[in-house]
Parts: sequence; C-alpha cells; structure tokens
Amino acid sequence: MNFYKASLRTRIFLSMIFLVIGASILIAMVTIFQYREETKDYHRERLLRKETAIRENIDYVLKNTTYPVKTDRIPLIFKNKIYEIKDIHKLELFLYDLDGNLLISSKASFVKDSIRGNMSAHALKGIKNSVEKHFIEKYKENNFNYQSSFSYITDDKFKPIAILNLPYLEDDEFLNKELKEYLVRLGGAYLLMLLFAIILAYFLSKNITQSLNDISEKITETRLDKRNKKILTDVSSQELATLVNAYNGMIDELESSAAQLATNEREAAWREMAKQVAHEIKNPLTPMRLTVQSFERKFDPNDPNIHKKLNEYSTSLIQQIDTMSSIASAFSTYAQMPAQQDETLNVVKITKLALDIFTESYIYFTSEQDEVITKFDRTQLIRVITNLIKNSIQSIREKQPENPKIEVTVFEENNLAVITVSDNGIGISEENKTKVFEPKFTTKTSGMGLGLAMVKKIMEAYEGDITLISYEGNGTTFKVRIPIK
Repeated sequence: MNFYKASLRTRIFLSMIFLVIGASILIAMVTIFQYREETKDYHRERLLRKETAIRENIDYVLKNTTYPVKTDRIPLIFKNKIYEIKDIHKLELFLYDLDGNLLISSKASFVKDSIRGNMSAHALKGIKNSVEKHFIEKYKENNFNYQSSFSYITDDKFKPIAILNLPYLEDDEFLNKELKEYLVRLGGAYLLMLLFAIILAYFLSKNITQSLNDISEKITETRLDKRNKKILTDVSSQELATLVNAYNGMIDELESSAAQLATNEREAAWREMAKQVAHEIKNPLTPMRLTVQSFERKFDPNDPNIHKKLNEYSTSLIQQIDTMSSIASAFSTYAQMPAQQDETLNVVKITKLALDIFTESYIYFTSEQDEVITKFDRTQLIRVITNLIKNSIQSIREKQPENPKIEVTVFEENNLAVITVSDNGIGISEENKTKVFEPKFTTKTSGMGLGLAMVKKIMEAYEGDITLISYEGNGTTFKVRIPIK
C-alpha cells in the first residue's frame, strides 16, 4: 500500500504506530550501544586495576630479592613468586625479555603464542612505539574475547628489564544476562505504550477525519447546475472552522456567479443561434428572390412554353423551401436534448442495424464479441453511429483514395462499451482538432457543422465521451466510450 495515497485517517494512525515502534527500536539500539561501550570501559578499567596491583606486587618482590635485578635473573627471582601472584590476583601473567622472548610464565602452556613461546611481533612493536610504554592487544581465541596488556618492568633506577604480559578474559555472561533482562522489561513497557498509542491513534484519527469527511462529502456534492448546501458541521479545530467558513463563503459566491453565468451563456447561445439561423436562411432566400424577379420580368401569358417555365419556377422554389425546412429541422434537433429513454441494448446489434442504411461497399464491421450490453437510447445510439459514418464518407470523398475504407469496431474495455470508426480519408489538421465538436464548425462546402457537435452532446448526456486520433492526409479514428451500467 502506498502510504501517501492512503486516507488521512490511515496515515495519522500509522504515523503514531510507526513513531512508537521507531522510538522503541531506537532506544533499544542506543541501550545496546551504550551497554557495549560501558562493557568495554569496564573490562579496560578492570584490567588496568589488576595490572596496577600486580605491578605493585612485582615491585615488592624485586625490592626484596637477593638476586641482582637483571633480565637474565628474572626466572630465578620469580621462580615461586609468580604462582603466588597468580593465586592472589586470579590472573595469568607472563614475563618476557626486551626482545619478546619468554622468560617465565604462571603456567606451562599459555593462552597466546603457545607454540613459539614469544611475544607477537605486533605486540612487541606496539609497546616499543608507545609513548606511555604501555600497549593493549585485543584478540579472539576459542570463541572468547581477550585483552592482553603489555608493560615494562623496571629496576630501582627505572631501567626496563622485562615486559609484563597479562592476558585478560572478557567474561560478559553476567552483563549479557542483565542486558537481556533490561531489554525484556523495556519491551514490556513499550508493548503497553504501543497498545495505548493504538487506542489513542484510533480515536484521534477518527475525531480529526470525521469533520474532514463531512466537509469532503459536501464538496463532492457541489455542482454548478444545482443549489448547494452549506456545511453546518460543528468543528472544534480552528483550522477546520476556517475551511468550513471559506467553503460556505464560496457557496454564496458560486450561486451568484452560476446564476450570472447561466444568464450570460443563455443570452450568448441564443444570439449565436439566431445569427446562425439567419445566416443559413439567407442562403436559400437569395436565389428565391432572384427566381421570382426573373420570372416576373420574363412572364408572358402568350408564350407557348409558359407552362414549362412555370413548372421550372415552381420546382426551384420548392427546392429552396425544402432547404430552409431541413435547416430548421437540423437546428431543432440540435437544440433538443436527447431523451433519456434508457433501454438495455446490445451495442453490437444496434451498430449493425445503423450500418444497414449505408450502401457503400467500403464500410467494414468487426466485433470479437456477439454481445456488449449497456443501457442507452436506441435512437440516439443510431444517430451517433450514422453521424460518424457520414463524416467518414465525406472525408473519403474529399480525398478519393484508391482503396477507400471505413472500419467500424465494437468491443468491451474497462467496463466500457467502445465503438471506433476509422477511415483513410482526408484527416483533420492539428488546428481543427479542438474545433470539430463545436457547433457550426465545418470544413465542408455544404452542411451546418452540427453533426459531431450533436454526437458530443449525446455522449455527455449519457456520461460517455468521444475522442479522435487524426493526422492530416492519413485518415481519422473516432472512439466512442459508453459506460456499461
């Protein structure tokens, strides 16, 4: 699930849960890190304390020995004392000469370098290069972690005579047990906190989003073509109250603007319609006037062809009258909204029926399905198809291609009944694509440009749509999509 596409209530709820879980994980990580650091400090300090105590014991032995305090005498001086020191401090110890060779140890086989019996080159180099003349080496052996301390043993004149090595085992069993117990207690506390956060997040998100849902429903119902209701929901949040007041103010302005806009649109539509009707009617009136004037000027009762001329005169007038009648019918049909006489239709069958009135042999119909059922007005659907076919026929006649072709296809897609009408006619230019569905727009020498405008109007009335793909000179494809109800 995409977090940013989820509802506000879900995001608030998940955010609080993630915050508590994230905080608990972060604190657990910080606790473990702090524990490890403290454990390191504890082991280091403990080793240094033991080293200090053992060095004091060694210095005491050196001060009270009867042997000369020299490197080669170290094994004799500590022959028995080294075991006493080990027993007192509970720690193994090793004494090396200044070149790293083993002099004496508290056990026969020591932990590190048990085969060579000498200091590692790394440790020897480390103590020699150390400013403090002290070096600690860390290593792991038999799955146990060790710290090995190296420091110089000096005589009474502070001259180094040997190197003291103390291998220290980092025993974390007790500390790990304490850490686990602490994390269990911490986990229990955070589990209770998480439960509390879930309950709090649920009621908080519900309280916040309830008012937003009420506002959202009102905004969704807002329409330009109806009277909208104001939001009367009581809100405690100042931000939501500001939003509600802004919406209510917008509703007042919208009603005023919608009324004014509707008035202006009606007036503009009637002016445009009157202008178009007047223009279309004038076209046949002019030849009618000329015909009457010509007949009046040339009328001769004694002319033997008077009956023939009168018949021609009458025929011309009747043709112009029929033209005016078709103009009036076209405007009447366009001005009339499609009647919402819905019936369950098989789009495949109705499309075939609409194509039967055309005699052109280059019209082809295909459908992979026998039935695509939806609710639509039969007459209006036939009108849509016939207008698109007539438009394609006109486009082909203008181009006159060698192999004229109109393909009509019906199929179902995404719960939509789809009808496509494709032709290889003259096509539509880029500048005209946005105008083809406008009333009175036409590129033909005849016609009033209402066919495609009527198709678009019908589709909008039935919550469908019509789109086109066209390239000038390469034909056009119209795509009609009708919701399947």
